[in-house]
Amino acid sequence: QVQLVESGGGLVQPGGSLRLSCAASGFTLDYYAIGWFRQAPGKEREGVSCFSSSDGVTYYADSVKGRFTISRDNAKDTVLLQMNSLKPEDTAVYYCAADQNWYALVSGTGVTYWGKGALVTVSS
Repeated sequence: QVQLVESGGGLVQPGGSLRLSCAASGFTLDYYAIGWFRQAPGKEREGVSCFSSSDGVTYYADSVKGRFTISRDNAKDTVLLQMNSLKPEDTAVYYCAADQNWYALVSGTGVTYWGKGALVTVSS
């Protein structure tokens, strides 16, 4: 069965850190671009960060630049999102996504695979 599974969400205080992991099942991430999106209550889904497995190109939304880092764990065939200096406005359900088309992934339109999401809550 082809799927993406997120893990690592939870509750953290403002200024804290969390690391999200996205694992692929049923396919390899080698030929895919992988991205993280998030959706806060009452808001539209937004792109957070993307990573291209073919050439290592990365993309970050302005709201997370300098605080979040996306990377690939080749041994485990997973993609990680290290989130530092978390703010209450980072609270959202975070979704992992994968597509062979970089532009589709960055735009969030017509993406092939989506995970079910992991809740991140930043609160004191």
